[in-house]
Amino acid sequence: MFTGLIQDVGKIVALDRSGEDVRLRVKTFHLPLAEINLGDSIAVNGVCLTASQKTSDGFWADVSIETMQCTTFSQLRVADKVNLEKSLTLSTAIGGHLVSGHVDGVARVLAIKEDGCSKRITIHSPNELMKYMAKKGSVCIDGISLTINNVDHQNFQVNIVPHTLHATTMANYVVGREVNLEVDMIARYVERLLLFTASSVSSPSNITPEFLAEHGFFNSK
Repeated sequence: MFTGLIQDVGKIVALDRSGEDVRLRVKTFHLPLAEINLGDSIAVNGVCLTASQKTSDGFWADVSIETMQCTTFSQLRVADKVNLEKSLTLSTAIGGHLVSGHVDGVARVLAIKEDGCSKRITIHSPNELMKYMAKKGSVCIDGISLTINNVDHQNFQVNIVPHTLHATTMANYVVGREVNLEVDMIARYVERLLLFTASSVSSPSNITPEFLAEHGFFNSK
């Protein structure tokens, strides 16, 4: 579990491919490596990975075929910069929102406009994920917790303040770039709850007094 507050911008320094699987090495600069143990979870561009080996300046992690297919990791190259966050603890301040590190889909940067000192970025989302987007709601882009400023059909907008531009990879965004997208997990669970409730109402229970009596639970007479 993560908060979406980026702790470091690392760099991919090695990509070892074995069939469709990939093992990548990430160089860190500010991530507290002394606090990271083998097997710990680290969010890399919003993808929860397991630190399989530590180095003097970073870590190695394995990337499965599933992750390669469902995220932007298939586009990663040596020297690419990536957002990093170690998993939260019970004492971690949650300044962003709860992020699982399980990417829901790949979105695309549609437009970037200057907005005072900030930048307003329009993201084109997969259609099936737009139902989770709400104005002033939360979304995670490449591991970054952001507030949605506006929603329009299949697009949504986020406003990026100077600090976020400086502390993440967003300063390097260009139109057409693909990004990892994770929707607010609360929205997902609310949807599931509503669907389950609606299904229960439309499908009345088959448990009747006669059914219980027939199966020996009580005497219906």
